[in-house]
Amino acid sequence: MPPQAAQHENSGNLLLSYNGHLPQTAGHSNVVGEVSWSPDGKYIASAGGYDKTVQVWDGTSGQTIFTFRGHPDFVGRARWSPDSARVASGGNDGIVRVWDATTGNHLLTFDTRSNVVDDLAWSPDSTQIVTAARDGTIQVWNPATGNIIVTYSGGGPVAWSSDGKRIVSGAVFLDHTVQVRDATTGSNAFIYHGYDNQVNVLDWSPDSKRIVLAGLDTIVQVWQGE
Repeated sequence: MPPQAAQHENSGNLLLSYNGHLPQTAGHSNVVGEVSWSPDGKYIASAGGYDKTVQVWDGTSGQTIFTFRGHPDFVGRARWSPDSARVASGGNDGIVRVWDATTGNHLLTFDTRSNVVDDLAWSPDSTQIVTAARDGTIQVWNPATGNIIVTYSGGGPVAWSSDGKRIVSGAVFLDHTVQVRDATTGSNAFIYHGYDNQVNVLDWSPDSKRIVLAGLDTIVQVWQGE
């Protein structure tokens, strides 16, 4: 189905509706696990859930640029590198695949040795990826070689500070704590115990000084991150 454009008004109206993960073409559910803009603002990557693909499409016209295939199970994550050159995808196969966003080529496969990749994030300089796996393992690794830099216990969600120095994550799967560690050594800087539910989302402030988090209740908390 071609993209459907909507009339533009200064009222927050819909600009584009894109239906690239159709069940009749994939043979599976049309659930989309995640969408993300490329940092240069030109493209959007969508993780196709049960159609097991990642699609890159033009953010203005809605035309499909590439379709990445290779995951044998649900794809829940599709994240751009900060330089907009690559996309990393992960899901229920425990594998992270790195794709070239300019050619569509598959560049690297990284096995987390777990059954599910809960979350992943690029370092601000695009040279490393951190993954949070369902087995309670967080790994920082090189997306060019697949070499592991540091491994420690923890779970998703996960986010890299803008200054590149620290990583925030859940402490363990379904734990209510949040931890901040040194991105290079994995040494533990802080553990937050003040949230009383499962943490589903978190992020750093642009100055890398604060962390916002929320989960399975009505509470949003902001924490000091340094």
